[in-house]
Amino acid sequence: MVSAALSAAVLVGAGVANAAYSIATNDDIKRTAADVAWDLLQYYKGNQTGQTPGILPGPPPAGDYYWWEAGAMWGTLIDYWKLTGDSTYNDLVTQAMLWQVGPDRDYMPPNVTASLGNDDQGFWGMSAMLAAENNFPNPPADQPQWLALAQAVWTTQASPDRHDNTCGGGLRWQIPVVNNGYDYKNSIANGCFFNLGARLARYTGNSTYAEWAEKTWDWVRAVGFMDDKYNIYDGGHVEQNCTDINRAQFSYNNAVYLLGAAYMYNYTNGSDTWKERLEGLVDATIATFFPNNIAYEIACEEQMSCTTDMLSFKGYLHRWMATATQIAPFISAKVLPVLKTSTAAAVDTCTGGTNQRTCGFKWSTKAFDGSVGAGQQMNVLAAVSSLLIDQVPPPVTNSTGGTSKGDPTAGMHSDTFQNTLAPPTAADKAGASILTILILCSAVGTFGWMSVGE
Repeated sequence: MVSAALSAAVLVGAGVANAAYSIATNDDIKRTAADVAWDLLQYYKGNQTGQTPGILPGPPPAGDYYWWEAGAMWGTLIDYWKLTGDSTYNDLVTQAMLWQVGPDRDYMPPNVTASLGNDDQGFWGMSAMLAAENNFPNPPADQPQWLALAQAVWTTQASPDRHDNTCGGGLRWQIPVVNNGYDYKNSIANGCFFNLGARLARYTGNSTYAEWAEKTWDWVRAVGFMDDKYNIYDGGHVEQNCTDINRAQFSYNNAVYLLGAAYMYNYTNGSDTWKERLEGLVDATIATFFPNNIAYEIACEEQMSCTTDMLSFKGYLHRWMATATQIAPFISAKVLPVLKTSTAAAVDTCTGGTNQRTCGFKWSTKAFDGSVGAGQQMNVLAAVSSLLIDQVPPPVTNSTGGTSKGDPTAGMHSDTFQNTLAPPTAADKAGASILTILILCSAVGTFGWMSVGE
């Protein structure tokens, strides 16, 4: 694995407590982000003796956090590195991301099977994709590479075993049949698959990814999880043909589709179709989740009934909307001022705890509300760091400076593909040549779910 001399990265220089964070200048933003990042990593114990690298304390009842949230945290820190230039935590991120890949190098480690959802796996895959797009330092040559890991996640999720004809298609929430929630199909699982496919299409130039992203979008619309006004609802049960739609709305659902739509807009060279879809998502997201231009989790914030998972959604909202402005610059004038106002409210909550700089959750109060945790810190770190989005280059591709190596066979050696296909012997840098064409062509009949009506 990666060099284990990592504790120092989380055990040095906490800095002076600061109850009055500033985002007035770029230097202020970097200083504030550095403090918030430090405080975030106080929730991480995986670098301590006897602990498991890569995860936050959990899952319940062992701790508050499910496996997926750590994957999201490492993505937040990858963005933090790119946006601020601070490499303090890079070795820690690399160790964590590689420790959790699982025996088949596809982010399905056996120790998390009891709560392994397509969305959980998808979040780790999106963080690996982010590492490739940001040119995050590559792992050692004998370890799985960022692009290959993202490909592996996508390929396992494109497996015929993950798609069936219930509800006319779509991914189920959970992966193992025995898990609670296997009978549920939802927006976030399919959103991660859509998002990852759109990004792989842009990075590699492989149209197969884009075709599946388009089909996934069409299914989500057809089944009613996204309506004509671009409101996105949680999901439905297969025994009800997904007609019992849970109409709860969560900001990360809008954000994951918004970013994916921005990538599809970019990949299609600004097509009118994806421009319209992206504009619709931007308008709906701001109207629903930014009252008074401050991020607000409408499903749970008023009564503070948010679960630990939900307490982290605002960070993805800020990060992915900010990145979307690089991929589809025409939305910048509408999005960036909102994110700046929201971030100003967020840092005003960072006056709690013994160090008088712990961040809260209810940004609209512009004061510390006593709600603390990794998600709350991650939200503010994402918001603050993202203010620097116009100071850094956009995500790379394999033709614009990307250095991460792909693997056309990644994901084909997972359990769902064993004894199904003979893996190709060729490999190329980007994995764009024959990756899913070989897989999906052989399974075209099974994959017909995408053309089945509601």
